[in-house]
Amino acid sequence: MKRLLACFLVIISLFGGGVALAEDFDASAAHAIAVDLNSGKILYEKDADSSAGIASLTKILTVYMVYKEIDAKRLSWNTNVKISDYAYDLTANSEASNVPMEKRQYTVRQLVDAAMIASANSAAIALAEQVAGTESAFVDKMSEQLKSWGITDAHLVNASGLNNSMLGSNIYPNSSADDENKMSAKDMAIIAYHLVTEYPEILKVTNQTTAAFDDVTMTTYNYMLPDMPAYRNGVNGLKTGTTELAGQSFVATSTESGMRLLTVVLHADNTDTNTYARFTATAGILDYITNNFEPQTVLTKGEAYKDSKSPIQDGKSKTVTAVAQKSLKVAQQKSLKKDNKVSIKYSDASAPIKKGQTLGTATYVDNNRVGSGYLVENPTVKMVAKEEVKRSFFLKVWWNHFVNYVNTAL
Repeated sequence: MKRLLACFLVIISLFGGGVALAEDFDASAAHAIAVDLNSGKILYEKDADSSAGIASLTKILTVYMVYKEIDAKRLSWNTNVKISDYAYDLTANSEASNVPMEKRQYTVRQLVDAAMIASANSAAIALAEQVAGTESAFVDKMSEQLKSWGITDAHLVNASGLNNSMLGSNIYPNSSADDENKMSAKDMAIIAYHLVTEYPEILKVTNQTTAAFDDVTMTTYNYMLPDMPAYRNGVNGLKTGTTELAGQSFVATSTESGMRLLTVVLHADNTDTNTYARFTATAGILDYITNNFEPQTVLTKGEAYKDSKSPIQDGKSKTVTAVAQKSLKVAQQKSLKKDNKVSIKYSDASAPIKKGQTLGTATYVDNNRVGSGYLVENPTVKMVAKEEVKRSFFLKVWWNHFVNYVNTAL
């Protein structure tokens, strides 16, 4: 009996009395997911694959499409965008988040700020029309983008996230009068992951609590930012969403205990008694992650993995040390044994080899997956040459090739 009691006390001391373990934690939302942004590793899931309303979280994808157009030089931040009657008339609807648009022309930068900070629906519509000509054509482009990421179960009908009932006759062809955008929490995480990893400058927009739009001061709906009612240190984005179908929803980005995290909460619980329910749910998830996970460096920039060497053809040496081009970090559960293994695949390399030349890739081997594992794929870094390798004497190279030909072809 004493031995059993001692074992029990050891277990308690290892896990800590106040820490919520994976099997115990239940996020206060219908659907939720948490992701390590450095690696794309999923750290928590709750019914993350079921379709649900996403409301203004839609604007994360809308703005991603705008960044993509700017990246392709088909659009610039200073491009002037005319506000159509459709977008302008919506500013008069007090039920739709918006900013006044009396000038009827604003820059892309102004409209992106308005869409992400003030959740301005007319700004999202104007951007969609600028990119694709019509909002309906833009929705088609959004759907194609999702398919390129492997998302095939999303349902999109507009660029703003509003219910169709608020858009009058300006609705997507063959959609119903009360239709609305829907996708899963995991789908939403994939979109946000691509936005903040491909265009991290978006966080300079979403970390603002207030910003000017023409003669108006916009105020964020993200109450977890500094000086806001649900402030949490480390949160720097991303977007809220609210409709009757979606309830209180929120995508957050935050830095916690050295980890860059992304969380998605769809349809938060207890909204009838808690005005800040989505932020309470997000804080609960972030607390769970910080209590149970920690960042681990699997590979350090400039270092080899277990004396990793790449074979070299026609060189003065037969191998060259392969080192990580950048550090590879992954959030891992504190309670589990750390098993930092990578699988290295080398490409065929022939001398001369330059220092820093890519030799192959190292992929993290994760034996402790959570849920479906990763948003995209296991994290990978390039392995590069630590030093140069000069080409061998030409007669020796010729002889080696001749011998290889004889051995393989004859």
